[in-house]
Amino acid sequence: MSIPQALDPAAAVKAAFPDAIDDVREYAGDTTLVLKPEYLVRVAQYLRDTKGLVYNVLSDVSAVDYWPDYNRPGRFGVSYHLLSMLYRRRLRLKVYLAEDEPTVETVTGVWPGANWLEREAQDLMGIDFKGHPDSRRLMMPDDWQGHPHRRDYPLGYETVMFSFNAEEIMKHKPRATE
Repeated sequence: MSIPQALDPAAAVKAAFPDAIDDVREYAGDTTLVLKPEYLVRVAQYLRDTKGLVYNVLSDVSAVDYWPDYNRPGRFGVSYHLLSMLYRRRLRLKVYLAEDEPTVETVTGVWPGANWLEREAQDLMGIDFKGHPDSRRLMMPDDWQGHPHRRDYPLGYETVMFSFNAEEIMKHKPRATE
């Protein structure tokens, strides 16, 4: 059995979907394709099924909040970390989503393992994955308000105890023992 020659993923996607890619970034040997969100599922399926690419593993889905001073196409960035086991290569797909409606299509139809990864991003960041088969909260209780990984989420605060403020802190912890 012969393995087809490996293709350059950026060139292959540009040829198949000329309007899909906004940017190609290379850093430390890793390639990132910045896509328009409406092309995400089609490009993902193309990368998985095309001979010479075969990105058959979705290893992670991560989301970033660039608030307050984001100089990017959108407040939120969602990254899909792919692996081609056949060619031993990694690739990252990234989409930027607007602040007022952070919505992108789910890739669970391409990689079923995206189910839990997308639920985590939805729960903690508030990214809506349209068409997701199970959009229940994963990490936070059902009655939780907000998304705790957003940068504008209010932080809880507890003063760190040092020798100079130990007595003051211990007044507020009646059950703590020294």
